[in-house]
Amino acid sequence: MSKSAEIIIDGKSYELPVTIGSEGEVAVDISKLRGQSGVITLDPGFKNTGSTKSAITFLDGEKGILRHRGYSIEDLAEKSTFVEVSYLLIYGKLPTQQELEQFRQEITQHTVVHEDIRKLLDGFPSNAHPMGVLSSLVTSLTAFYPESLDPNRSWDGVNLSIIRILAKMPTFAAWAYKNEMGHPLNYPDNTLDYCSNFLKMMFSLPVEKYEVNPVVAKALDKLLILHADHEQNCSASTVRIVGSSQASLYASLSAGINALWGPLHGGANQAVIEMLEAIKADGGDTAKYIAKAKDKDDPFRLMGFGHRVYKNFDPRARIIKKTADEVLEALGVNDPVLEIAKGLEEVALKDEYFVERNLYPNVDFYSGIIYRALGIPTEMFTVMFALGRLPGWIAQWKEMRENKEPIGRPRQVYTGPNLTEYIPIEKR
Repeated sequence: MSKSAEIIIDGKSYELPVTIGSEGEVAVDISKLRGQSGVITLDPGFKNTGSTKSAITFLDGEKGILRHRGYSIEDLAEKSTFVEVSYLLIYGKLPTQQELEQFRQEITQHTVVHEDIRKLLDGFPSNAHPMGVLSSLVTSLTAFYPESLDPNRSWDGVNLSIIRILAKMPTFAAWAYKNEMGHPLNYPDNTLDYCSNFLKMMFSLPVEKYEVNPVVAKALDKLLILHADHEQNCSASTVRIVGSSQASLYASLSAGINALWGPLHGGANQAVIEMLEAIKADGGDTAKYIAKAKDKDDPFRLMGFGHRVYKNFDPRARIIKKTADEVLEALGVNDPVLEIAKGLEEVALKDEYFVERNLYPNVDFYSGIIYRALGIPTEMFTVMFALGRLPGWIAQWKEMRENKEPIGRPRQVYTGPNLTEYIPIEKR
């Protein structure tokens, strides 16, 4: 049975259609309101505005639910791999064994990047933030593959662009790290799986033989799965709105990387470690900072606790907490900063103040701990996030194009001066 909503403006009634999603979400369709009444809606930050219909990810923050194409994040993290989840997000279904193997082979064939890209990398100083380096290298693919700029190219051409960026992103991310460290670059080792190959490019040095720790590779694979997509967040929305102008996949993904860079989005796990280091520098008294967090008059905030979407426990945090414990045990890490993290975690899981407010450690808290344990510098944390989020961005861009969505063009409520007479400069 069809539903509708009524809005009354200046005594005149307007009937608006109501859309109901597959999980029961209700949305009032206001797309024709301005044409009928000349009125727009105002929703700063689009917190209550659905910009699209999407079949990729379902998120219920009240109940702590996250699903990709109907599959729970718990099942995917436990039973799947990042490459398989990438296939699921991008192509809409779990692959058969043959499809998955072909997908892996296609990715493997495109991991090597054009040697001229090294010249671009040489132009960056070693203190360049790796997110800026990553964004630039992704954008550069439009120069190396100019056919990718054609908005009306065939599906085979679009799919080749998808495969290329999935294959080259670990190389770009590892090279951004090597640039920051001032180390020689490593080329892909296509005998290894996706995560092991990335780890070897990151940490291998010419003077020593590098062996990939299977516990670390498994942990990284799980982390990438947990970051693979998260509905219409800031960076995913950016990818869609840039892509809506018929910008290329690479240009749209580069925009998503830049959106993710902000500390309120992908930079959150970096902020966690910076907070922990500040506590250590101040003597490491966790009780002092717990008290500061509880004091409403104190500006201090505990980073990595609670979530703006999840009003219950972040389901990804439940999964990654176990992985963090496994990594710390396997590596035998003795780090005072991580000891502070454990102390804060213990309090937050039991203290009535935090429990009542659902201020549990979130995925950013635990991912920051893992990355630090692996020896990854904090500036690289957001790059790791981008590597995981890549298939979600691709899926969002692909869906937007397939749905033939119109170019994004938000409205505004103007609050500036009214018509003002221009005064010549000599009379001002």
